[in-house]
Amino acid sequence: MKKVLAGGCFNKIHKGHVFFLKSAKKLGEYLVVVVSNDKLNKKKYGKKSVPARIRKRNIEKLKIADKVVVGHRSNFIAVVKKEKPDIIALGYDQKLPVKKSLVKGIKIKRIKKLNY
Repeated sequence: MKKVLAGGCFNKIHKGHVFFLKSAKKLGEYLVVVVSNDKLNKKKYGKKSVPARIRKRNIEKLKIADKVVVGHRSNFIAVVKKEKPDIIALGYDQKLPVKKSLVKGIKIKRIKKLNY
C-alpha cells in the first residue's frame, strides 16, 4: 500500500486545499494529512489562528484523508518516522521543512496550483 503524507495549516479551508488533498490522495492508496500544531499556526495567523483540534476536525469532515494528525510541536521528522510515507506531497507554495537527506528514500511530489 502506497502511503502519502500531506500537510498544511488549513486555518480556513478553501477550494485550493480541497484540490491539494484530492490530488495528494491520487498519488497513493492511503493519505495521512498533518495539520500544523497550534504554536506554528499562531505564529503564521496570530489572533486569527483556529485551534488545531478544530482544523483537524474540519479536514476529517472532508472525508478525503484516511488519517488526520496534528503535527509535532517542532519536529517534522518525528511525524515522518511515525507515519512512514512513501510520498510526501507538497503544495505549489510549500517548501520541504527539512533537508532532503533526512527524508531519503521518500518521493517528493509537488501538487500544482488550482486555477480558479
